[in-house]
Amino acid sequence: MEKAGYKSIALDIAQRIVSGEFPVGCKISGRTILSSHYHVSPETIRKALSLLKDENIVDVSQGKEVLVTSDVNANEYITKNGYLKTAYSLKQDLELLLREKKELDRKFESLLAGIVEASDRLKNLKPYHPVEIKIGENSPVAGMTIGALQFWQNTGATIIALRRGTNVFISPGPHVVLGSGDVLVVVGDDSVYLRTERFINGAEE
Repeated sequence: MEKAGYKSIALDIAQRIVSGEFPVGCKISGRTILSSHYHVSPETIRKALSLLKDENIVDVSQGKEVLVTSDVNANEYITKNGYLKTAYSLKQDLELLLREKKELDRKFESLLAGIVEASDRLKNLKPYHPVEIKIGENSPVAGMTIGALQFWQNTGATIIALRRGTNVFISPGPHVVLGSGDVLVVVGDDSVYLRTERFINGAEE
């Protein structure tokens, strides 16, 4: 089982070299850190690095320093082994994405709570209802600023966030220009969705 483990780790490190995470000329983590990263013994890491050294991908000095020497050889190594991504990389990518999503969700909830608490208008809404509304391609509000639209006066809704692609803008100001495809997160009373949808996208619902 350990034999398969060190081969998989060697392939994973080679992939990280090819991707540029470990560029040629850089010194990568020593055995102790790598063994902690992959949750295996230092001996397993030593075997993985030995494989990479035999392939002229890294150089391991007497002082246990690991130097990346060739991304070309690393690419040849993963290609001839029919390797795309090991379970290590996939699991790490998933864990990272989940951590980032959890942190973003936490920040969003915290900001939302702060905005609601700070706004006199929102304090009087019992309850308030956050809803998401997408600006359509033919929306009459596309290309206009939030201020020019007199958004709250026309809808009774307060914009607490704007999603544009992968970016999120919390409490966008009056000078923000709205565009088709933007998603507004608004709060208001029970009928806020219908009023805001009509205002943004015309008669279409």
